[in-house]
Amino acid sequence: MKKRKLGKSNLDVSALGLGCMGMSFSYGPPPDKQLMISLIRAAVERGVTFFDTAEVYGPFINEELVGEALAPFKGKVVIATKFGFKLDPKGGPQWVGLDSRPEHIKQVAEASLKRLKVDAIDLFYQHRVDPDVPIEDVAGAVKELIKAGKVKHFGLSEAGAKTIRRAHAVQPVTALQSEYSLWTRTPEAEVLPTVEELGIGFVPYSPLGKGFLTGKIDQNTKFDSTDFRNTLPRFTPEAREANKALVDLLGKIGQRKKATPAQIALAWLLSRKPWIVPIPGTTKLARLEENIGAAELQLSADDLREIESAASKITVQGARYPEKMMSMIGR
Repeated sequence: MKKRKLGKSNLDVSALGLGCMGMSFSYGPPPDKQLMISLIRAAVERGVTFFDTAEVYGPFINEELVGEALAPFKGKVVIATKFGFKLDPKGGPQWVGLDSRPEHIKQVAEASLKRLKVDAIDLFYQHRVDPDVPIEDVAGAVKELIKAGKVKHFGLSEAGAKTIRRAHAVQPVTALQSEYSLWTRTPEAEVLPTVEELGIGFVPYSPLGKGFLTGKIDQNTKFDSTDFRNTLPRFTPEAREANKALVDLLGKIGQRKKATPAQIALAWLLSRKPWIVPIPGTTKLARLEENIGAAELQLSADDLREIESAASKITVQGARYPEKMMSMIGR
């Protein structure tokens, strides 16, 4: 697979990464761990070198899974993980708030290193901006971890333009990870111009709209009771019906290009900028191979104009997250 550089950093990764969250968290009952280890290793065999996890996924078990799966490929792959949530002290599955205090960041780093079975964390993101801790203190803590050789690169997730600038002034930010796809285009207004100016890479998560842009979900789809999409305003049956126009557009372009809606959605993101690296997640080998196929798909200027023109006439219905989670975005 082709490689991309995350901004002006020296961090080279595959043009598409693999989001590993759904392998143990969020999308219904987690699949068999050994199957997921095999899937991650299959991704490496197919040229994927960029893997995304977080302490809060599980919590902990997703980092353990990724660490075990990638142990044979030390030095050949890039693992990104995240800090910044306060976990339930009683060991429950839910986070109970934010915590980016410098001492907490350092504790998380030590624990993540063990779970990931690595000597240094390749890319360490602040998972959500903590309004109670100045971003300069957060960047300073990661800077110390980098000096100590425990972290290689600093990242932010869902941060606003001003926060990115303030953090970058203390410790250069290698990558910003935020939701971005044809149905979530908010980063285009301020965030993408800011990261381009500063030479920061951009990593879109949920590049397939949490599965919706694959065309495999409609208003009649029933999710498992433990699937977090049940809580998302954009996944009500009414919103799914209203948002179908976007999938129809992807399907129409896909028919012409002999590609799936998912491949068109990913190719569109890859066409935006050479420093954008989407991280679609999956638990199925066939989907992994389908997604990887998008890296070879070329959309012409005419294709892109057609997508832009048609998408501009579609108003996406429903918020991305419930209000509590939306309040953590763009700070």
